[in-house]
Parts: sequence; C-alpha cells; structure tokens
Amino acid sequence: MHEMSLCESILQVLEEQAEARQYRKVKTVWLEIGALAGVEVEALRFSFDVVTQGSIAGQAKLEIIDIPGQAWCMPCGRNVAVRELYDLCPHCGSHQLQVNSGDQMRIKELEVE
Repeated sequence: MHEMSLCESILQVLEEQAEARQYRKVKTVWLEIGALAGVEVEALRFSFDVVTQGSIAGQAKLEIIDIPGQAWCMPCGRNVAVRELYDLCPHCGSHQLQVNSGDQMRIKELEVE
C-alpha cells in the first residue's frame, strides 16, 4: 500500500515546515489529489491517521480536494476530461492523449498553531 509511504512523506514535510516556520501543531491539512494520481483516498485517510499519531499532526483533520483529470488530444487538438489513464478522446476516439492535469498530489494549505 503506497498510501502509507505517501503519508510518511507528508508528515516529513509537515515536520520540516514546523521547524522552519515555528509552529507546534497542525490542525488541518488540505491535499489536492488528482483523479489520475493513482491514490486510493480511503486508504490515504486511514494511513494518515496511523502515521500522524503522536506527531505534530496527531489531531489534524485531513481535507481532500479532488482535481479532475485532463489531457490534450493530439489528433483533434482539444483539451479533454479523462477519468482514467489510457481513456479515449471523447471527440475523436484517439488514444493519443497527453495528460496535463490531475496526475499529481500536493499539500495545498495548512492550518497551524
């Protein structure tokens, strides 16, 4: 389950930022997760609770912001919505899509004390 390692990385960023910016507690974490990022949100929520126990984010609330997937269709020259990698272009049926949004995960915002 790679969601556990993702949460360990998130906690590492939170701890590094706490030291650099002098806060002692994380109250809320807003994560942007793209539809094409390959992240199972419920597994991430569970892992976040496990990984952050006893840390500066031990009581933090995790807020997920869903980012839709988008890709550029090379043959028809359109930006199209995609739900999964390797979707077909809904306009021309081509497989020649270049993902340009919705394949990443990032910490968007923190509420801290």
